Amino acid sequence: MNLDDLATQPGEWLRGDGPLSEIVISSRIRLARNLVGFPFLGKATATQRRELQRILRDRIKTLKVDDDVFYVEIDRSEELDRQLLVERHLISRQHAEGDGSRGVAVSGRETVALMVNEEDHLRIQVIRSGLQLDEAWQDINHIDDAIEEDVEYAFHEQYGYLTACLTNVGTGIRVSVMLHLPALKLTGELERVFRAAKDMRLAIRGLHGEGTEATGDFYQVSNQITLGRSEEEIIDDFKNGVIPKIIEYETRARDLLVREKSSALDDRIFRALGALENARTVSSEETLFLLSHVRMGVNLGRLDSVDLKTVNDLFLMTQPAHLQKLRGERLTGEERSIARAEYIRQRLAGGGNNNNNN
Repeated sequence: MNLDDLATQPGEWLRGDGPLSEIVISSRIRLARNLVGFPFLGKATATQRRELQRILRDRIKTLKVDDDVFYVEIDRSEELDRQLLVERHLISRQHAEGDGSRGVAVSGRETVALMVNEEDHLRIQVIRSGLQLDEAWQDINHIDDAIEEDVEYAFHEQYGYLTACLTNVGTGIRVSVMLHLPALKLTGELERVFRAAKDMRLAIRGLHGEGTEATGDFYQVSNQITLGRSEEEIIDDFKNGVIPKIIEYETRARDLLVREKSSALDDRIFRALGALENARTVSSEETLFLLSHVRMGVNLGRLDSVDLKTVNDLFLMTQPAHLQKLRGERLTGEERSIARAEYIRQRLAGGGNNNNNN
């Protein structure tokens, strides 16, 4: 498995086969850890960063996860490869654009990613399709314990795990659920729901996390506080509190649209599909916007001429780095818009499937 292989297969976050995946795109848990004997990265020398990567890379190589793990040295990777990893939610934008020795280990199914020298010495991530927080926690807790058998984490008896950012001090955990909420957006209820979430000290972010806008009606909901609460308590709040409520609100909004505004709903869905089937040039932002309505139409049974797998594939494969990987060449912005439209037309017409999509 390598980066070129990734570009030809669906990512875990868009696999679409997990519980409640018509609304819950993915569940992610991330742990921030730092090693004793090294300063935080903001104070680390180039030599210390290289030593940190060596220590953690060697330890990661011995881990027994559910499938093969490959390691990418981010500082030696091409810009396109770094962007590909961001689009697949395997590294952060900060990690892709950072400086100095840094890397990421990725499991073959992409459920596990271990970022070395991002903001902290180590960021462990487990991601699952749909609402699977318990499963993600079980996996990440096992990996965290396995790494700690050979390295010593920076830990304070009173404050917990010590991290570069104060908001991560304590458990160092970030729980994040990605949601597809087109109906709440269409009915004008989205802001009210998100105000309630923010009152609960939850962060609402866009498709690629912190500092990004919502595109394709994708929203990430994550905790902001890790100190003073256990990992299980934080996960339980998501599993039995805020996420079921948002799912309920989105479901009601979809039912309302079908029941009272079916003609307007169908018009929006079929206009979106028609634009994708006929466009000769289309941006990645417009593609996500149109695919969002098509995806809702498929999930609501309003549209049967395209399957959900194709829609999910298109969300990912039409992103800039993926598109260029599929074409095997670097493209300008205008060339990408033309190639994207052509690729979408082929996929929606039943052609243009890449080899691993069957």
